[in-house]
Amino acid sequence: MNVNLSRVTVDDLDFISELECNKEIWVYEEYVESDRATVRADYLEKMDSETGYDFVVTADIDGKHVRIGLAQIWSYVDHRNSWELGFAILPSYQGQGYGAEATKLLLDFAFRQLQAHKVVGMCHCRNLKSIKLMERAGMRREGIFQEELLLDGQWHDQYFYSILDKEYRKKYTVELD
Repeated sequence: MNVNLSRVTVDDLDFISELECNKEIWVYEEYVESDRATVRADYLEKMDSETGYDFVVTADIDGKHVRIGLAQIWSYVDHRNSWELGFAILPSYQGQGYGAEATKLLLDFAFRQLQAHKVVGMCHCRNLKSIKLMERAGMRREGIFQEELLLDGQWHDQYFYSILDKEYRKKYTVELD
């Protein structure tokens, strides 16, 4: 499987805007932006940030380089050197291992390039795909934020996952600088 992460560029903004406004992808989020122009403007503003990194997930499928999703990492608690990750894979590419590979690449970026001490991720308690993805990547559930998310007039729990640099090294048997 050949999955790559590349920083979001101006050329990716139509794809990113479509993805970010797709309610089918963000079914477990409290709010989904519906205005593509707003998404474009937000990404243009943060494109050169050093407190957050947005990547287009691409895969080589049938000899073509195809955009299949988004992977993000941003500073969670700066003085603790911890980062939060997020990801979205288009529904037609879910369940095929692309998300797992992209998450591994994102963790590799966090621990090797950003020298992260800890990477965290959060998801809705019923988002089984995200739960499975984070656990498969070596992240463990540290806690439950009870009734954290308000969706359709009902409160839902949110799970909090993390992985430490030493856990990452052990799982992936790598040396970090």
